[in-house]
Amino acid sequence: MGKRVYMASEIQLSSEQIVAAAVDILHEGGLDAVSMRSVAGRLGVTPPPVYARIGNKDALLDAIAEHFLADLAPDPERDEAWPDYARRWTQQMRQRLTEAADSRLFLQVKRPTYLEATKPLLNCMRRDGMSTDAAVRACRLLTWATVGFIAMDHSPPAASSRRPSRLAGSDPSGVTSEEIDELFTAHIGYLIDGIERDEGMR
Repeated sequence: MGKRVYMASEIQLSSEQIVAAAVDILHEGGLDAVSMRSVAGRLGVTPPPVYARIGNKDALLDAIAEHFLADLAPDPERDEAWPDYARRWTQQMRQRLTEAADSRLFLQVKRPTYLEATKPLLNCMRRDGMSTDAAVRACRLLTWATVGFIAMDHSPPAASSRRPSRLAGSDPSGVTSEEIDELFTAHIGYLIDGIERDEGMR
């Protein structure tokens, strides 16, 4: 059998083009719609050059996750204390991961990708006097809390029927989108308060 001759468009195919096509498919049809074949079809090429450029499907999913986590961290503001920055950082992470619309993508992300995303937060904590061990632990807790919250927040928001006196999230029938935002803020706030308390006791 002769050696396959690739078209010029296949030879010039970049990993960035492949990831961009995969992200489009993810937004349109969800994670289950993403495959090497569907990406190749979107790009107008056959699957072999996609495999050659990106690897297997697991590598493709890793690349998509890295796309959403790239340049995640907002710039720290001048003299911004780490708890304030952590609140902005977790909100930004939540927004980015929510854009992916499928939390399964981030439950298998390799550790180095999250480490890169947490570097600015880690540096902010270290600048404010937190030990490296404590800062790494705090970053891990905040990351897990954010990813876990998004993984659980997958049902459509309930119709707005909340009584003014009712706590956000206390209705067993569901929560509104406003309540979800309140719950996330409280969730991260409780965690930051606990980290600050532990640091004060050292």
